[in-house]
Amino acid sequence: MGSLDLAWHLLNLVAPAIGLGLLSATGAKLIWRNELGSVAWRRLALWSCGVTTAILLAGLVLTGRDGRMETYAAMVLGCAAALAWAGFGAPRR
Repeated sequence: MGSLDLAWHLLNLVAPAIGLGLLSATGAKLIWRNELGSVAWRRLALWSCGVTTAILLAGLVLTGRDGRMETYAAMVLGCAAALAWAGFGAPRR
């Protein structure tokens, strides 16, 4: 496997986590426009993408396979928790 193939494999591995994180942060900013007005979209996106990527990699290590429905369900729950913490629960600077 060449370096370009490795890069594509890694990109395709984390694409669901990054996509979920970006779409969730955007949706949260649109739905809770007034409540999240002082929170930067970048903060929400970084927290949600980071948590979903960590859960995706943990699911890969624990189950030995990528793309398990349990991992995707955990990603959704983790993303929601990260958005709630970053948007509503964490002290704002």
